[in-house]
Amino acid sequence: MTDSADTANPFPCARFIKEIGRGPNGARALTAEDTRALYTAMLDGRVGELDLGAILLAYRVKGESADELAAMLAAAHASFEPVHLPPGEFRPVSIPSYNGARKQPNLVPLLALLLAREGVPVLVHGVTEDPGRVTSAEIFTHLRIAHASSHDDIEDGLAERRMAFAPIEILAPKLANLLALRRRMGVRNSTHTLVKILQPFAPAGLRLVNYTHPPYRDSLTQLFSTHPDAAARCSRAARKAKRWRTRGVRCRSTGCTTASAKRACRTSVPRATRPKSNYPKRATPRRTAAWIAM
Repeated sequence: MTDSADTANPFPCARFIKEIGRGPNGARALTAEDTRALYTAMLDGRVGELDLGAILLAYRVKGESADELAAMLAAAHASFEPVHLPPGEFRPVSIPSYNGARKQPNLVPLLALLLAREGVPVLVHGVTEDPGRVTSAEIFTHLRIAHASSHDDIEDGLAERRMAFAPIEILAPKLANLLALRRRMGVRNSTHTLVKILQPFAPAGLRLVNYTHPPYRDSLTQLFSTHPDAAARCSRAARKAKRWRTRGVRCRSTGCTTASAKRACRTSVPRATRPKSNYPKRATPRRTAAWIAM
């Protein structure tokens, strides 16, 4: 199921599947040690296709506990070289962009460019295509901002322009292999959650984290509260695509995981209406890029 499957050194999975594969009511979470060992084997291609499919679907039904997510995240971080930047005035910001926009403009590239203009190093990482949706990668292409083609490209872009877009295949190839299984299986897997909470920087930078379903708010809040390796700003995405609402600003469920950020978030934001603007009616990559460049 993965291109790099290591058939010479297979990882035994039966005892793990027995625990997590008992359905939504009978399944039990694995220990942190077992979870990390299992996910590391998955990343390394040491899990056979049958076992891998069973594990991915079991977690799809059961869901990941905060401790399991933390263990998977630790394995994920150990699987790729982090991005290093020299100390600066601002901590770098990571913005995951793994879902495109369908009807409204995808303004993630605009957010990244505005932050970079203020001197904040911004790394946008994600997929290069999402059939039926407009991805950030496509918009960056029309803005003539080249995608990073190597780890050095990522660091050079951040140093020179304070902004870089890294396809997940470049940032974390092993994660990209598991992410790509969505096309074959038809559903997302745990890796789709992990790439959205990935910490690509060392030392740690700030992460903008989005979630699509309310239950993830609780598990992500617990995860970041018990593993505060970096501040995170959580935002619930509208219709499964992280984008700025262009039909008026509406207060969404959000959460912050540092003491100062929590104090700032206690103030409720009343519903407001933005003034009318000339957003492109057909939000194609070219039209969105042209609007951003205005």
